[in-house]
Amino acid sequence: MRGSFFGLNIATRGLFTSQRALDITNHNINNVNTPGYSRQVAEQRAAKPIGLFDGTGMIGNGSEVIGVSRIRDEFLDFKYWSENVSYGEWTTKRTALEELESIFAETQESGTSKILNEFFGSMQELAKNPGSSQTREVVKSTGEALAKHLNSIDAQLQKARDDNNHIFKIKVDEINSYAKQIRDLNSQIHKSELDGSKANDLRDRRAVLLDNLSKVVNIEVSEVIVGKLSNGKDNKQMQVSINGLFLVNHIHSHELECYEDEEDYNMYHVRWKQSENPMEPRGGELKGYIDVRDGTGTSGEYKGVPYYMHKLDEFTRSFAKAFNEGIFRDDGKYYPGHAGGVGRDGSENIKFFSYDYNDSEALEDLDNYENITAANITISSDILHDINKIAAASVAGEFENNDNILNLLELRHDRRMFAEGAPEDFMRSLVANLGIDAQQTVRMTENQNVIVEQIENRRLSVSGVSLDEEMANMVKYQHAYNAAAKMIAVINEIYDVTINRMGV
Repeated sequence: MRGSFFGLNIATRGLFTSQRALDITNHNINNVNTPGYSRQVAEQRAAKPIGLFDGTGMIGNGSEVIGVSRIRDEFLDFKYWSENVSYGEWTTKRTALEELESIFAETQESGTSKILNEFFGSMQELAKNPGSSQTREVVKSTGEALAKHLNSIDAQLQKARDDNNHIFKIKVDEINSYAKQIRDLNSQIHKSELDGSKANDLRDRRAVLLDNLSKVVNIEVSEVIVGKLSNGKDNKQMQVSINGLFLVNHIHSHELECYEDEEDYNMYHVRWKQSENPMEPRGGELKGYIDVRDGTGTSGEYKGVPYYMHKLDEFTRSFAKAFNEGIFRDDGKYYPGHAGGVGRDGSENIKFFSYDYNDSEALEDLDNYENITAANITISSDILHDINKIAAASVAGEFENNDNILNLLELRHDRRMFAEGAPEDFMRSLVANLGIDAQQTVRMTENQNVIVEQIENRRLSVSGVSLDEEMANMVKYQHAYNAAAKMIAVINEIYDVTINRMGV
């Protein structure tokens, strides 16, 4: 037998069930633009039925909401994190190489080729009038401009390396920040779910942090079962690791720290703070910055800033040695070079280029050319202080003799100076290789972007909020609510008639 107000109780349950479903729908609609939000649905079921005393069966007891589910495909999350790490790495490299391309920009208005043209153009004018002080002054100025141009490129490359080093440290701090936030959310989620509830919104916030972290460094994420809760459900704990070592272990996080390399001054490397064991990133923005900052291009290393600095030093050193001494690589002497000529003042063995404004004696030993780099190349102090020492002639006392300057002019297009050819060919080859590397980063970035977007679209198709769907649900639950309310009104009327009007 059931109570007289049993029907009213069932209708009330329906009212509460519809109201809860409407609240969840309202929550979904309000978070339609919230990054990382997963739509939620009410877990509704029929309430426990009541057996009839006369043994004729059981009667339904209405409906009830037993929980709120978060619609999420965890496999797509893991897939997203594994692909996002590569996207972060190639995006970083793409940005860095685009900056290097702007540094080496070879155009008609600027670039090494233009400076070389001006330098050799001034020597062409000197060949026409070897005795002219004005023309010699122009040769000195354009030679100094060439050296300063190389100094400037090297300085910009060094700044690019320093910038990558600085951002590298920022990214390490960013990893630590994400780790602490994930740790705190793990603690909140664990406490919230002890009674069997589901901390859906907190889990979404944690997933967003993992999305961001996966772009910075390669991570492995797992949620392991460590026992049972008091309600019998699995006790799960979140773990985030890098190269097999825990960054976050449930409610504990481990910090990374940067330290300076003693051999490479001011360059940061990363290690685990507690153990001081090094941490070598295998992907993500962190690896991108390391490769760009440190890549020498040798032994399989990435061609980063040091590679292009080394190539620029190679160009600078070889050009200075060839111009001064007439020596091409290992091919011996093909012409006297500037040091083999004679200045207007009768001076001999004068080097046109040196380093740090040293005089010609600093390069008497050919091994000392190894001291010349793009950062320190200058014209020699001999030329700087006396333009009469520019060796245009091949014989002393012949002021109109231009034999040596004509020999030097042949350098402009002499393809024996470098393996790539003439000086201009070397720089064009370097810029072309840089362009190829930059194009590879563009292709890899675009490819990874497509993959990441596809996974994200699949995630949204599962977890994303559809306003059309939510509006349909809202109408459905509204009708259910109205029907339950109507049922209450009908039952109320029945009771009113039965109690108050019968027998009147």
